[in-house]
Parts: sequence; structure tokens; C-alpha cells
Amino acid sequence: MTQTSFAELGVAPDLAAALAAQGITSPFPVQALTIPDALAGTDLCGRAKTGSGKTLAFGLPVLQTAPPGAPMRPSALVLVPTRELASQVRDVLAPLGEAVQRKVVAIYGGARMDRQLAQLRAGADVVIATPGRLIDLVANEGLTLEAVRTVVLDEADRMFDMGFLPQVEWVLRHVPKERQTLLFSATLDGAVDLIVRRYLNDPVRHEVVSETVTVDEMIHRFLKVHEMDRVRVAAAIVRAHRRTLLFVNTKRQADRFAQHLSREGVKVAAIHGDLRQQARERALADFAAGSLSALVATDVAARGIHVDDVDCVVHVDPPDDPKTYLHRSGRTARAGEQGTVVTLVLWNQEVPVRRLQRMLRIDQPMVEVFSNDPRLADLRAWDPAADAAGAPTAAGAGRG
Repeated sequence: MTQTSFAELGVAPDLAAALAAQGITSPFPVQALTIPDALAGTDLCGRAKTGSGKTLAFGLPVLQTAPPGAPMRPSALVLVPTRELASQVRDVLAPLGEAVQRKVVAIYGGARMDRQLAQLRAGADVVIATPGRLIDLVANEGLTLEAVRTVVLDEADRMFDMGFLPQVEWVLRHVPKERQTLLFSATLDGAVDLIVRRYLNDPVRHEVVSETVTVDEMIHRFLKVHEMDRVRVAAAIVRAHRRTLLFVNTKRQADRFAQHLSREGVKVAAIHGDLRQQARERALADFAAGSLSALVATDVAARGIHVDDVDCVVHVDPPDDPKTYLHRSGRTARAGEQGTVVTLVLWNQEVPVRRLQRMLRIDQPMVEVFSNDPRLADLRAWDPAADAAGAPTAAGAGRG
């Protein structure tokens, strides 16, 4: 039977009231499935994509069941792959923690360690951490994990894709064996399955989504563009949406494409690993607040972008494989919302992009467009199949 409220799931009244004050009254499917088991203290594996509501799915049980911590002795630990995700999980859970007198602290690389140590020494009940910074604090600064009773591995597949498997295993060996472990991941194979078999105790398994559903929830457009017109096409697409995330292959390309878009009047920033952490956080905050309408990102940097209302993703550089396409595109079509995914295709990219379409089972024509094409103003309403079948188009207006 589908649960209709957080109270029915077993969420404490103070937490349910704090959620209601934020306008959150109905649980998402991943929350309805996993919260009762998590509150019961069992180990759990949840297969769910980004944007499905995982943070509250593990955050509410952690806040409700974590005993009080002590200076440098947290009672609950959440491991995440990126510093941006650490900040965002903290921002979601910290206000709810106040409702049940639980302090939430985020620790991650790229930020001043002395400030994070001060927060830990003041007493943190729930710590949100990236693996590297956590190990550094445990090994060198006196942070202890011996009081941890609940461990959460969030976005485990991405953590391992980024090379953090040894660090995660180190952490799991340094927390008490008598603990609860909650693991959430978009996939449960490979290294994720290894961790489940090695470190979880008879876990309950819940699968909320599949990659096929992710593809079906998106509106896909494949636009053949000319190199000299590509920036202007991208700018036209950005102007037709509230928040657009654009993907390129390298850090240098991210900076250059953002500069070109800015010259077209787009409020944009680049996100990549060479930026200072403060600049990355400011760009993400401005994007989430709506003062930036576009971000240009590399694949690695985008793993830390978790903004719920990205309504368009643009593959400026088409991805090489289906997994990358899905990871990039998954930043839209989140939490049940339908999003638009646009792939810009140069003449020498048509063959690999058609191969990608076949692997993804996306049956969409590639249609040539120019930056003055009126169809760019509403890509959702446009039917590319009709144009590909020979209907007159406005694209030719840009040929002269």
C-alpha cells in the first residue's frame, strides 16, 4: 500500500512538522520504500537515480535514530563522492537536524581544514564527508569513528567511478562492525556489489528506477549545427529555458565556451576541477538561485551538480558512450519532472552519434538548424520527425 504521509512511514512528529514547514508533505517513491526499513535499523541497498529524493530517504532515518555525538566523535556518517554534494546534503539536512537537536557538519577537500575542525570540536552528530578529507582528519587530526552507529554511502557508483573504492573500504574498516549501513546507487553491480557483499549485513533491497525509465522521461533533440554557428545555437537554447547545463569534454573548453556564451549575452559560468572551491560554490549557488541561467561543465565537475530544476541539458560535445549520456542527461528529468536533452552534432560527429542513438534505443532524427531558427524557442513542441519526413523548415533562412 502506498504511504501518503511521512508520519505513516514512522517519521517523528518534529521532523514531519519541519518538512511540512518547507512544503514537503508527500514522500517520493524511494522515500516511501526505504524509510520504514531504515528506521527499523536494517542494512539497506537502494537503487535510485539522482534527483529521486534519496537525501531525505536516508537523511530522515539518520537524524531520527542517531544518538547524540560528542566533540570529534560523530554518531552517524554519510560518505559522498564530491564536495558539492557534501555541501548540498548538509544544506538539506541541517535545518531538519535543528528540529531534533542534531547538528550536521560537512567536511570535504578544497576548503579550510581549521574551520571544519572547529565545527567538529564543537560537537557534530552527523558528518557528511568526502572520503579523502575524512581519512585525513581521522589519520592526522584526532577525529574518531568509533562512535559511529550508522553509515550511509550515497551515490556509491559514482564514488567508485571516481576511484574512491580503496578509501571507502578504509572507512568501513574503521567504523564499528556493529552498525547500520545504508547504500544508495544508480547501479548495484561491479564495485558496488563487492561492497554490498563484503560490508553489508543481509541488506534489504529496493529498486526505484531503471536507466530505461530515465531515457523515457526525457525529450531528446539531436541538432546538426555548423561550427561557426554552434555557440549562437546554444545561446538560443539557453534563452528558451530557465536553467541549462551544458557539457563539454575538457576544462579549457568549459572556460572558452562559457566566455563565448557570455559574449552572446548569456549569464553563464564554467564549472571544472581547476576552479577554486569558493568559485565553484558561488557559481552553483547563483545557478540554483536563478541569477545564472547556464553552467558549462565537464563530466567530472558535473557529478557534484544537484539542482532540482535544471530543465535543459545540452551536450555541446556529444558523449562517447550511453552511460555518460545518461549521467549527463540525468541532471534534468529529475524527481518526476520531464526535461529536455539536446545534442549538438557537427558534420564529423554524425556517425558516432547515430551509433550512440542505437545503443540507447532513441529513435530521433538529426535535423539541421541555424541559430535564427524559431523552433529553438520551443524544442518540446517541435516534432523533428515531421521535419525529417520532408516538411518545410525555417532552417534554410540562415543559409544566406
